Amino acid sequence: MWPRLSRRRPGPLYWEFLKEPKLLWYYGSVGSLRLDGIRFVVYSNDHPPRHVHGFLGETEAIVDLRADGNVALAGRRDAVRPADAKRSDVRRILNVAAMHFEELAALWRSIHDNA
Repeated sequence: MWPRLSRRRPGPLYWEFLKEPKLLWYYGSVGSLRLDGIRFVVYSNDHPPRHVHGFLGETEAIVDLRADGNVALAGRRDAVRPADAKRSDVRRILNVAAMHFEELAALWRSIHDNA
């Protein structure tokens, strides 16, 4: 038997959610590049130091773009998500970021100089 669909009206929390959709979605400009199979993202509300978010599969690594032209994993607790991500994925994100440093720095400037 098929499950019976509810015909109840949505409760008050549903209507509050519709009034404040910002709670779930990001509003602002986002810049992204796909380089060698890795998606790099810069958010307009991000803070200094200059950094990008690199995504490979389910792994996210926050990569600092240093003034001397080098890249490094951000010095914060949540620099790698999930915490048990494969080290090879993190290394690959860092290597690709190092190879494409100028493009990522230009992406950061395009988002934050126009914000």
